[in-house]
Amino acid sequence: MEIINIKNIVNLRKLLEKIDVSVEGIDILEPKSTKELFYIKNLRTPAANILKQDCLSIGADLAVPKNTIMGQSEKVDAVLIATSSQLKKLTTKEKAQRFGLKELAMELKEHLKRETFETKIMGIINANDDSFFDKSRFMGDEAIKKIKQMIDDGADMIDIGGVSSRPGSLPISVTEELQRVKPIIDEIYEQKLFEKTLLSIDSFQPNVIEYALQRGFKIVNDITGLSDNKVCEVVAKYDATVVIMHKQGESENMQKNPTYENLILEIDDFFKKRIAKAQDYGIKNIILDVGIGFGKTLEHNLKLLNFLPHFQKFGYEILIGASRKSMIDEIVKTPIDQRLAGTLAIHLNSINRGASIVRCHDVKEHFQAIKVFEKINNKTFLN
Repeated sequence: MEIINIKNIVNLRKLLEKIDVSVEGIDILEPKSTKELFYIKNLRTPAANILKQDCLSIGADLAVPKNTIMGQSEKVDAVLIATSSQLKKLTTKEKAQRFGLKELAMELKEHLKRETFETKIMGIINANDDSFFDKSRFMGDEAIKKIKQMIDDGADMIDIGGVSSRPGSLPISVTEELQRVKPIIDEIYEQKLFEKTLLSIDSFQPNVIEYALQRGFKIVNDITGLSDNKVCEVVAKYDATVVIMHKQGESENMQKNPTYENLILEIDDFFKKRIAKAQDYGIKNIILDVGIGFGKTLEHNLKLLNFLPHFQKFGYEILIGASRKSMIDEIVKTPIDQRLAGTLAIHLNSINRGASIVRCHDVKEHFQAIKVFEKINNKTFLN
């Protein structure tokens, strides 16, 4: 049995038709699409019939195939429709039930843990000569100058990395990576810039990470999602925050026909395992990144952007990083230096769907766009 949060994501009528709900049932259920919606795959038929009755008893509903009550299939797909308060009641009811409903209750309880976080901007500094956007590349004094500008422009955090992770990029030695970022880290420490903004090291090499954490950095942006146990040890040692990002494949091959059986559930499972690993090492502060463009096609990226609310169930901040990426070019043929508008569209939509950190090249423009967006969406004045 698998559950996906689909609130405000799907055309409910089409989904109900897909799972073979009766026409009469669709007409009754479709107007309820403003409530919480959960697509439940492979629910045991006895569980479906019990859950249906329990839902109706509290004013919620469960859409099931029209012949479910006859028990003709061992398992069915269903759509749960309920308010947040009804979900709380339902989780209590199902804890005492069999047929996998206790596990369902635990999963639904996770989705009720969603929190609202303040939106933050993470600026990007690439200390290399091969990142896909050449205007993000800075070395030495120029990097320090750009960091100060980003702070003035409204960056809440700045991510600094010495290795390009663009599709097709090749790995470099740890020595070379440290040589690239060391002068910047040293100058940041000398000027105490870590007191003015949160600093993030974009690396998965323990030695590089420790060097940065020793000198005022507080965040580790690990595109391998804590695959290295030594990274876990270093992050825990300095009580740092870690960004766990999902990536399929390696940078040199990740965009060569990436495939998934079920994109959302596979990334969900990845996060579950890596969060558990982080916690086992004593890491308390976690940020999740679905990894836009890292082993994903355009359709994968679009689906992830729509399903961001699903990943709120983990209770951690969600980072989105689509700044000037090729998915924009795939939608509207656009060179890298003209993708700011597309970037803002993706990032504002992501904020609306639960992301609270946007990693971007253009801090000043994002600061303005987010402030206006938040003002428009502030409903407190409608009294």
